[in-house]
Amino acid sequence: MDINTIMPNTESLQRIEIIEGLSQPSAQISPKYFYDTKGCELFEAITLLPEYYLTRTEQSIMASYSEQIAQAVGKDQTIIELGAGSCEKVRRLFHSIKPAKFIAVDIASDFLVESVRNLRQEFPEIDIRPVVADLTSDVILPEDLPMGKRLVFYPGSSIGNFDRQDALALLTRIRRLIDVDGALLIGVDLRKNSAILEAAYDDAAGVTAAFNLNVLNHINRLIASDFKLTQWRHLAIFNTDESRIEMHLEAIEDTQVSWPDGKRYFKTGEKIHTENSYKYTPEVFMDLLTQGGFKHSQMWTDENGLFAVMLARP
Repeated sequence: MDINTIMPNTESLQRIEIIEGLSQPSAQISPKYFYDTKGCELFEAITLLPEYYLTRTEQSIMASYSEQIAQAVGKDQTIIELGAGSCEKVRRLFHSIKPAKFIAVDIASDFLVESVRNLRQEFPEIDIRPVVADLTSDVILPEDLPMGKRLVFYPGSSIGNFDRQDALALLTRIRRLIDVDGALLIGVDLRKNSAILEAAYDDAAGVTAAFNLNVLNHINRLIASDFKLTQWRHLAIFNTDESRIEMHLEAIEDTQVSWPDGKRYFKTGEKIHTENSYKYTPEVFMDLLTQGGFKHSQMWTDENGLFAVMLARP
């Protein structure tokens, strides 16, 4: 299968980034390392959990306002989905917008290729291509892709995983992907009661805990470290001041983690910060869109104001 990859020397760059993160005074692992094949499968399971309102609420908005969204976007677009994963969320747009082309962008290459293979079988009339890319840097699209009539689709409120400055940088890069007739359709999780938020990121079945812990397995393969999952536990808390859910892995006993040419000692209770998920008010996020180069916005929300889908244009 043809596939565009824009991450040269990936293994070397990943190793440097991971070790730098583990060596910080407060250790951290980028959330992009959640998404090996197992991590992708676990995340898909998370989206089906009763506590995880985000996916079903976004889907209900897309269903309820599908005609309005399609009218606002227009037909025959080139859809570029960022963080495409299983490509499940874009199917509704295929039926309402009927795109000429679809570019699925994700960091997990094996999972992406399989998703695109399945999508091509279902929609043979659409030119569908995978692009493996890290959203923390520029996304390089196929050279023959028309610049006009591009719709960047970024569902799931994945923008929340980026700190404010990095989110602005990402929106600025997205703006460069589209021309004056293009648009961004983005899902945004809204600020709400902390009990609802914490339950969504620490479900009773423990699927999110398994997802968080699985990052250590992925790191072990990438840098040949010796993390033992039984020595760590999942934590999810809402940081009110920063308006974000924080996910951490906490050492439940003193432990030393080693990798070639390096090691780190973790005391009981010491944490590794694995993810932030910022929650926005509509006003704050619209201001962020404006700063990123988008001047016109439309918004659709559910009746409880849990989530928003926004369409932004240059």
